[in-house]
Amino acid sequence: MSARGGAPSVGPRRLTRSFAALPPFAQTALFVDVDGTLLDIAPTPEQVVVPEGLADALRALRHRLGDALAVVSGRPVEQLEALLGDAPYALAGEHGSALRPRPAAEVERCALPTPLPAWYEAAERIAASHEGVRLERKPHGFVLHYRARPALGERLGEEIGALIAGSEAFLLMPARKAWEVRPRGVDKGTAVRTLMRNPPFAARRPLFIGDDVTDEDGISAAEALGGCGLWVPEVFGGPAQVRQWLARAARDATWPAEVGTSA
Repeated sequence: MSARGGAPSVGPRRLTRSFAALPPFAQTALFVDVDGTLLDIAPTPEQVVVPEGLADALRALRHRLGDALAVVSGRPVEQLEALLGDAPYALAGEHGSALRPRPAAEVERCALPTPLPAWYEAAERIAASHEGVRLERKPHGFVLHYRARPALGERLGEEIGALIAGSEAFLLMPARKAWEVRPRGVDKGTAVRTLMRNPPFAARRPLFIGDDVTDEDGISAAEALGGCGLWVPEVFGGPAQVRQWLARAARDATWPAEVGTSA
């Protein structure tokens, strides 16, 4: 099912399938997604497990990169802090609409519209009418998760699409076994461009690693700024390989030329 409301679609033209285009390690600003990239997908977002050693590896990698390491996710910043602590230098949550630009800084939030109360109510009814479907509310949108009922994906997308049809302020995005309603005009590419304007990211070349359709905006922004993106399914296979690859980079202060089987 295609995205609605002008949402970007994933195409092979932008997806880097090798490590040949990576910026030199010492000149890289690293941006990395969470669910499906750093962490394995769980039945619900609350059930994800942070593997032992991941935070330490990210902290070491951040040190190697002169602090130029950011996590960019659809999750709220508060969830990212709870999962990863102070390992990343910067955090961008809610697809770039909430930004913690450095450790201990106040979260900066974009002025964005809020969904109509009737939308929340209708989404609650849709979720309640399908066993195993879950509604996640966000400050400026909501997500309908159907990981436990993957066969319902098409139908749920049509129901939510009909709910927001005609809206000029919101769009419907496909995610990993989920549909998300969020405001137009802000995405993961926005977070990349904003962070790249200031130290420690400025004057470096961005590398964005992600696995989902929402990460395509981050990859596009990285490419436009002279960097590149790595698409997890094509390049790594899964989050375990991403973690191993990043741990090796932190250890050796260079980007590994291939995906290994161990860190």
